[in-house]
Amino acid sequence: MKLPSPLVPEASSAPLKKPLYKSLFFQILVAVCLGIGIGHFWPELGSALRPLGDGFIQLIKMIIAPLIFLVIVTGISAVGDVKAVGRVGVKALLYFTGATLFALVFGLVVGNIVQPGAGLNIDPSTLSQDALNAKTGTAPPKDAGAFLLGIIPTSVVGAFASNSLLQVLCFSVFFGAAIVVVGRERCLPVVTLLETVLELFFKIMGWVMRVAPVGAFGAMAFIIGQYGLGSLGTYALLIAACYGAAIIFIGLLFVVAWVYPRVPLWQFIKYSREEFLLALGTASTESVLPRIMTKLTNAGCSRATTGLVVPTGYSFNLDGAALYLSISLLFLAQAFGHNLDLGQQLAALGILMLTSKGMAGVPGSAFLALSATAAALGIFPVAGVALLLGADRLMDSMRVSVNLLGNCVATFVVAKWEGQFDREAMLRAFAGEAEERTTAEGTTAGGAPAADAAVERAGAESAGAESAGAEPAPVR
Repeated sequence: MKLPSPLVPEASSAPLKKPLYKSLFFQILVAVCLGIGIGHFWPELGSALRPLGDGFIQLIKMIIAPLIFLVIVTGISAVGDVKAVGRVGVKALLYFTGATLFALVFGLVVGNIVQPGAGLNIDPSTLSQDALNAKTGTAPPKDAGAFLLGIIPTSVVGAFASNSLLQVLCFSVFFGAAIVVVGRERCLPVVTLLETVLELFFKIMGWVMRVAPVGAFGAMAFIIGQYGLGSLGTYALLIAACYGAAIIFIGLLFVVAWVYPRVPLWQFIKYSREEFLLALGTASTESVLPRIMTKLTNAGCSRATTGLVVPTGYSFNLDGAALYLSISLLFLAQAFGHNLDLGQQLAALGILMLTSKGMAGVPGSAFLALSATAAALGIFPVAGVALLLGADRLMDSMRVSVNLLGNCVATFVVAKWEGQFDREAMLRAFAGEAEERTTAEGTTAGGAPAADAAVERAGAESAGAESAGAEPAPVR
């Protein structure tokens, strides 16, 4: 239960309306539109603006690893049950496996119906491996064993330095579990310190988010300037198949979210509209990872569940990438005049299940996964994967939106499954009733239960201190 703030009179309980130009959603929307215009009419200038987008994403990456560590450790210590943490992890992996398998099968169904590569009749002798090597760096794909071993950090410092989210996640779970076993009371000074540091990181995140529109502008200008809107015509059927499949898949996510955790997904999208637009503008889900974790926690999911499910989902639950991989595989096979039979498609399904997981976070990951699948099937030359170079970047919006929404739904489902979901808190957040009230200076003020006071203040500041005007709410 929230405590009344001594800094704000009760009469101010209604949310204060901010001017439209201070809205983060409006600022990013304008920035994206400007970026498209610059990239289209002045492509050289648009390509030169890439450092703006890359710089913003690097600022976000600067705080992701420590933020995940702090959220998971404080969340596990608050739960106080190591077995519960293990159950959350197992349930999350079960959900991820089912969702990825369904996305791959659904993509194969769409590819068989639409036939996006039929009639292209590509001559294998005209292909060159050089373009593909340049994209992937000729890195060999990891097998399942190497990928699983890669989750275990050889050095804790190295895991944070390399920003390896799964390795940071692994260490964080051990650290949080150790606090639970030793006892929260004995470790209270450590927990208090971590919650204070978490508050500082949320403050830094608030500062970084002030330049989010600049990052979205630079990223969109680069994408359009480098690849151009004219590429749409060349791969029209493939793009239509991928985006059409994504729309249907998102509709299925709406059904899943409503049937089990009873989450009105459209209201959640509206509640998190700044994060979704920023992810689309920067073509990166990493750019919104800290904020989407805060929004999910505010919307009724426990900190422990959110801290475990979201970062893990960034590697294990790439539904949008799975759709793209399966449709693209059939596109390439059809382009070379091959219609895969059921047995070949089932074999491809098994290979993609492995390669799509092992490729997470690797540059050119989609091309590596498809190259490994092509080599295993032996139906078309590996160099043929280079045919997708012109269309790949145009698929970013589809992959990012489905990946992000899929991970949000996964968090709601696992939280409900584990009994760590507060639907009433979600409805209050969606209605704006749980928002922290703002003072005249624009900073937030509000009370919180003592157990989570530090993290609540941090979550409120991360949302409220931004000039962009996000919707602040206390972190549970």
